[in-house]
Amino acid sequence: MTSTRSRMGTSRLGGVPTVLPPPDSPPRPGQLGFDLAADVTAAPSRHEVLPDVVHVAGWLDLARQRALADAFRTWAVPPAGLRHPRVPAGHLMTVQSVCLGWHWQPYAYSRTADDTDGAPVKALPPDVIELARQAVRDTVGAADGDRYEPDAAIVNLYAPGARLGLHQDGEEPSDAPVVTISLGDTCVFRLAGVDRRTSPFTDVELRSGDLLVFGGANRRIYHGVPKVLDGTGPQGLGLPPGRLSITVRETGL
Repeated sequence: MTSTRSRMGTSRLGGVPTVLPPPDSPPRPGQLGFDLAADVTAAPSRHEVLPDVVHVAGWLDLARQRALADAFRTWAVPPAGLRHPRVPAGHLMTVQSVCLGWHWQPYAYSRTADDTDGAPVKALPPDVIELARQAVRDTVGAADGDRYEPDAAIVNLYAPGARLGLHQDGEEPSDAPVVTISLGDTCVFRLAGVDRRTSPFTDVELRSGDLLVFGGANRRIYHGVPKVLDGTGPQGLGLPPGRLSITVRETGL
């Protein structure tokens, strides 16, 4: 199954490469984020938001959050590095994105970063593959996690003011679950329906270390991020201001 968006073509203008500030940049004035050294992580809490949509609060401990933040800085460096993607109509997305395994350019997959430098996409690391399998085990079930074969990740950085409109993850033939891990600032993650992007909505607050997995009847649900709550993430992760999402998929390509 593929979406109608995948037949829209891609923008001839391409994306815009971006560069991360250094990890030791001072926090923004008035930042409310808590100090990692002082944080005591609560036990993970599982909640089924909608059928086949599961939120696990506090899924990742602080050490794993730091490790992923460090890895992101490596993924973001060219070739095939971090960029603002551009939709077929021509405007730039406010999120910054880097891809692993398969390169996603709205609205198509390729093995090279065709909207920037054309370099081969970086491999999906084995530890991210295993982390995604564990996410499916912890939400869908052990057997499903063992069968899960993720081969792509879209890693989005939401700098202050960035958001993501309602959309379907529909370019993948596979119906396997989608795994999203949140780091940094808290966001409002909005869910609509499989056949609509209009209200009523279900909103979930995703905090640093939270997991969201959706599949089954809601694998193609319309979803987006209308708001990121500035300055709510933990200090000391080594991320720039904002939210980082790591979304892992089994594409079936």
